[in-house]
Amino acid sequence: MKKLKILTLSAFVSLGLFSCSDDDDGDITANDLSVNLYASSNTSGSITAYKFEDDGDVEIRTLLTASTDGEGLYVDSDEDEITQVSRSNKNFETYDDLDSTDDGDALELEAGSPVELGSPRDIAVRNNVYVIADNMDVDGDDTTIDNRLLVYTRSANTYTLTTVLTTDFAVWGIEFVDNNLYAVVDNTNDVVVFNNFVTEFNVTGPVVPSKRISIEGIGRTHGLGFDGGTMILTDIGDATVDTDGAFHIITNFETKFNGVENGGTLAVSGNQVRVAGSNTFLGNPVNVDYDAEGNTVYIAERANGGGRVLAFVDADAGGNIAPTINNTLNGASSVYYSED
Repeated sequence: MKKLKILTLSAFVSLGLFSCSDDDDGDITANDLSVNLYASSNTSGSITAYKFEDDGDVEIRTLLTASTDGEGLYVDSDEDEITQVSRSNKNFETYDDLDSTDDGDALELEAGSPVELGSPRDIAVRNNVYVIADNMDVDGDDTTIDNRLLVYTRSANTYTLTTVLTTDFAVWGIEFVDNNLYAVVDNTNDVVVFNNFVTEFNVTGPVVPSKRISIEGIGRTHGLGFDGGTMILTDIGDATVDTDGAFHIITNFETKFNGVENGGTLAVSGNQVRVAGSNTFLGNPVNVDYDAEGNTVYIAERANGGGRVLAFVDADAGGNIAPTINNTLNGASSVYYSED
């Protein structure tokens, strides 16, 4: 992955908007490579694209979509495409000409799934397999917990639903790590894994994950992002409070996860680093992505200030640290870091 290197906090921290002028203080060095970050919004459906240039400029584009409520994102930079989960349209939609669409213009719709989702939240992609986490009540009975993972295959510009897996837990964030699909268990501090997801979980109906563990120190997890062996998990705490959010950094995640027995707990001590506190601007961090080479955590913060896109560079020490980047984005619901 390409690297965003911000050497001090002074240029960006606590800004309401990014500056689009050259940085003369050396905060972004001339040796840096440009990177792209994309964010969706529950309140507009538009996709905000941030491009951090190697000369210190930050280009921001607002890209219009067919949605009024957007959530999970996936970017295929080789194909110049972006896919967004649409809560308003009850499907997910793939748009072309991502790099060449001007600020304020509409992206070109290339493909869309059938309209059959209930309360979609996140998307995970492995080759031509697209998985949607659908946080809806399947049987309509409030006394039971049952959500869905919907599995689609893509052929050219056609999405075909192949499998509908019904879970006995509420779903939210999902993430492929090689062939394994990890998922957070909403309303808890638990994470599950479906090993060899595509080949082993291909029959429609109720499904039991390969393993489920708890993450000590988290109140209610939502988002997860993985890169370079490190998993980032967010903690929204009390959903009604906009200042009690956090995220956890777990290096060597797969080894640590595999070392906990099914139903067990991954302890904080020696395993995790927690970032939380009044300086972080974290309230309800609903989605996260991670760039291991740049050691940067990107957060979609839904509640604090009405919505923010946050970035934390070199947050390994944890604690009550300020974000390196703090951009106001109303309704921020998802972020995706992409190679240029």
